[in-house]
Amino acid sequence: MKNFHSLFGATLCGAALLVGSAMAETRELRVYNWADYILPQTLKDFQQQSGIKLIWDTFETNEALEAKLLTGNSGYDLVVPSNMFLDTQIKAGVFQKLDKSKLPNWKNLDPALLKLLETNDPGNQYGVPYMYGTVLIGFNPDKVKAALGADAPVDSWDLVFKPENMEKLKQCGVAMLDAPNEILPLALHYLGLPPNSTNPADYDKATELMMSIRPYVTYFHSAKYMTDIANGDICVAIGYSGSFYQFANRAKEAGNGVNVEWRLPKEGAPIWFDTFAIPVSAKNVEEAHEFLNNLLDPKVIAPISDFLGYPNPNTPGMLLVDKAISANADLTPTAEAQKTLYSVEPLPQKVERVRTRAWTKIKSGS
Repeated sequence: MKNFHSLFGATLCGAALLVGSAMAETRELRVYNWADYILPQTLKDFQQQSGIKLIWDTFETNEALEAKLLTGNSGYDLVVPSNMFLDTQIKAGVFQKLDKSKLPNWKNLDPALLKLLETNDPGNQYGVPYMYGTVLIGFNPDKVKAALGADAPVDSWDLVFKPENMEKLKQCGVAMLDAPNEILPLALHYLGLPPNSTNPADYDKATELMMSIRPYVTYFHSAKYMTDIANGDICVAIGYSGSFYQFANRAKEAGNGVNVEWRLPKEGAPIWFDTFAIPVSAKNVEEAHEFLNNLLDPKVIAPISDFLGYPNPNTPGMLLVDKAISANADLTPTAEAQKTLYSVEPLPQKVERVRTRAWTKIKSGS
């Protein structure tokens, strides 16, 4: 009987292990992220350590993600909207609140940056910030010096908002993002007006400023400027911070003699965040929190920043990031510079129409 019970117990134990193994194999997590926006090794390590199968799909625009979410059943457990879209999607009820008891590594996030994100996510209830950056000035120092002299105001929005500067820079090319929700808040802020103004008269003033420099803008495009500045085809661009870091490195690798630098203007700039959020229709919520907590581990997030060229809001994590990113105040704003940054908010429909009309006029130049 003793041998029978031992054998029976061993059989039960073996069966339990098999069931447990099968259950572990069925755990999965479906993620919808921007293309090329994760370190591949991070995913391999997480799958190996957790036993969770990752289904990882990618998108190219916030609009593509929003179209999925607004169907009410995206099919994903984690998605990565930018902060302004997170704002409207929270209001549309497409996300569920985070269970922070399952995110012990939340403590690693920088309180000052979380405060900035609260503009779009009050109480930081829905979004886990992933990477962040600013809209700033990228430039070719050699060509800008040739056009404006050694004292060119590259650390100020004066560089692009003063017609006398733009007239001289026109010869080497100036590009701006094709994004009214990025450029018009910049113009408003430069004029001393609220960047998220809901006063139509303010947009008249911003339009007047933009029209004064419009003859000298080479083009408006939200991607073309990256390769053009790395190739030396333009000398100044208003664009995303990390893109200048990435394409400056590409210019070095190409050995084409083109130098690319960037500055966070002293007057301040818009800050953007890309955030992980859990749709209300998510089926693997436990696994989503497990992945997010892993992502909040300083040793996990730091190599991702190194790979992407963007800072992350993880305070101990940034201590492990390459100094070329973490010690560059134009990529990773200092505590003092953070005070000059602002988040862009969605506008009421009526004001959004005003902004759209203003942008159409600016782009057409008439």
